[in-house]
Amino acid sequence: MITPPLPADSWLVKPAHQAWLNAEGLRLLPFARASKVEEGFAALDERGALPPAAIAELIHTTRMTHCFALAHLQGIPGYGALVDHGVATLQGRLRDEVAGGWFADATRKSDKSAYLHAFVALAASSAQAAARPGADGLLEEAIGILERHFWSEEEGALRESFSRDWSEEEAYRGANSNMHGVEAFLALADVTGDSVWLQRALRIAERLIHGHAAARGHAVVEHFDCQWQALPEYNADNRADPFRPYGSTPGHSFEWARLLLHLEAALQRAGLEAPGWLLDDARGLFDSACRDAWHADGAPGLVYTLDWQAQPVVRARLHWVQAEASAAAAALLRRTGESDYEQWYRCFWEFTGRHFIDLCQGNWHHELDTENRPAAAIWPGKPDLYHAYQAVLLPRLPLAPSLATALSAM
Repeated sequence: MITPPLPADSWLVKPAHQAWLNAEGLRLLPFARASKVEEGFAALDERGALPPAAIAELIHTTRMTHCFALAHLQGIPGYGALVDHGVATLQGRLRDEVAGGWFADATRKSDKSAYLHAFVALAASSAQAAARPGADGLLEEAIGILERHFWSEEEGALRESFSRDWSEEEAYRGANSNMHGVEAFLALADVTGDSVWLQRALRIAERLIHGHAAARGHAVVEHFDCQWQALPEYNADNRADPFRPYGSTPGHSFEWARLLLHLEAALQRAGLEAPGWLLDDARGLFDSACRDAWHADGAPGLVYTLDWQAQPVVRARLHWVQAEASAAAAALLRRTGESDYEQWYRCFWEFTGRHFIDLCQGNWHHELDTENRPAAAIWPGKPDLYHAYQAVLLPRLPLAPSLATALSAM
């Protein structure tokens, strides 16, 4: 793949912007260190402190381990030990030593979800790229669980969730878990050298994006039954759910757009055919999300969810949506060299700098209300490093290989 040159005035080629991205990453990292607890990593409040009832959660343990591995790979001192803590705790109380797999938190009472197990695989692959002790065993186990329980060769996608002992399966299929499956599979392909993960990622993307989303004007369909029949009214009575909201989620359109470009680049890097629809659908997803979600209610910012007539449902502005928007703009800009994506890239970062970045207490505000004031109706506190940290890394790296492998080669 020969990519066009970037515009001469692109922020992506400006040393000051690259330095700012690096500085913002360095500012984000120390805030997240406080999330360490004995059994993993836990959610932080808006000041960056552990609340009294803090408990290790799989989502934070895996994402922090992944991000700290990326920091270590960049040569930033003090993060290797945190990666080791994450690897060790993923082999500790969060792991089900009887039935296999991982629990959602240290209470060990949850079912087993594809969404969280994809993040275990991502964390393990990043720790492996960073050559941290114990990562190889964790990676082998994570791959085994994915292949034994979650990957369906017949469906070409991930099953959603199971009971603790794997005996009962949820009659549901989700785009969110499969999207993060694509992310994990790209990383697994890099650290294992096995292109089967790229073929699996392509099958997921073909079903969910080239099939369902493209047929709906590139609005991502999030919820399905176990026969992959769309459930457009799913969670109509719980519209602001943080993981399974009603309607379409523009933030996922941005995230999918970026992942399609990573997948295209990874396939070509591996000498495999990359279908043309990967770029076409990435454009369509980005364009529809910008058109329908930006200023959707008359105020600046990207709304959280839309209904099937592209009208705002949950109007809160979430930091992860903004992070994925800028990352997708950077990916499309790097892939196409087109100035429209440069303008969107600048627009999204200007909004982030003005409204989300918290220079007083640290990190980014995770949620804003409809007046772009800090809020906490959906995402209380500041538990997440993953989206913001990746947003400042991705514009500085090629589309392939994946983050940890790219950083390990620098």
